[in-house]
Amino acid sequence: MSEALYSRDILRLAVSIPNQGRLDNPHGSSENRSRTCGSRVIADVCLSSDDRIAALGLEINACALGQASAAILGREAIGKPLAEISQTRDHLAAFLVGTEAHAGVWDQMGLLEAARDHQGRHAAILLPYDAVIAATKAALAKQKAI
Repeated sequence: MSEALYSRDILRLAVSIPNQGRLDNPHGSSENRSRTCGSRVIADVCLSSDDRIAALGLEINACALGQASAAILGREAIGKPLAEISQTRDHLAAFLVGTEAHAGVWDQMGLLEAARDHQGRHAAILLPYDAVIAATKAALAKQKAI
């Protein structure tokens, strides 16, 4: 079971997370934990003038699937608005529970298919998205307060 779940491609992704480390002066931050598996993700974002993610910092403490998911997100998030990150997260969640046929359009998301039958891993896979979404919402709220 674990061999199919933790494929060589998933393990390669897990060790190649871009944008690792905290940002010095983020516009928004969020720390999210999974009650299911104990994974933790801290996300820092800086937004561009058109409210797209201009800089991203990730601190990940998760299983290989959570790390692989963070690697995909870390590669794709720069330049994306909150709406696209949220739609991608919701589509991935629907895929994991079987209501969508494919994981999404971002490169390598299909590698997460092995986790569909492992509901206990779904929270770790979605956690990086939840953290980036929360950090982006915090940054947007801070802008409105100024």
